[in-house]
Amino acid sequence: MKALWFAAGTAAGVYATTKARRAAEALTVDGIHDRLTGWFAGARVLRDELRSGAQDKESELRGRLALVLDESQDSDNVRQLTGHRQRPLTDSITSNENTQKIEITENTENTGKGDS
Repeated sequence: MKALWFAAGTAAGVYATTKARRAAEALTVDGIHDRLTGWFAGARVLRDELRSGAQDKESELRGRLALVLDESQDSDNVRQLTGHRQRPLTDSITSNENTQKIEITENTENTGKGDS
């Protein structure tokens, strides 16, 4: 039983020593510098991923809506979208052959309800 407690005490001591050494190293100038460098690198990666995703989504939406950039706008200024479509919507709507008339007639008969 003494050997079990000896092993448990040794393991706890090694664990505590390792944690203390890591904490002391993290609080040095080099440790703080390494942590800040890691955080800034992570922030740059996140920023680049967000920009890339936004550009991909913008391209997808432009393709879906068939919108083009107005070429007269300066590329440094805010980009303005124009509503030029590749295919006008009216081409598919104005076909007279497929148009049907629907007549609406009013039923004037008494249904017998509500008459007293």
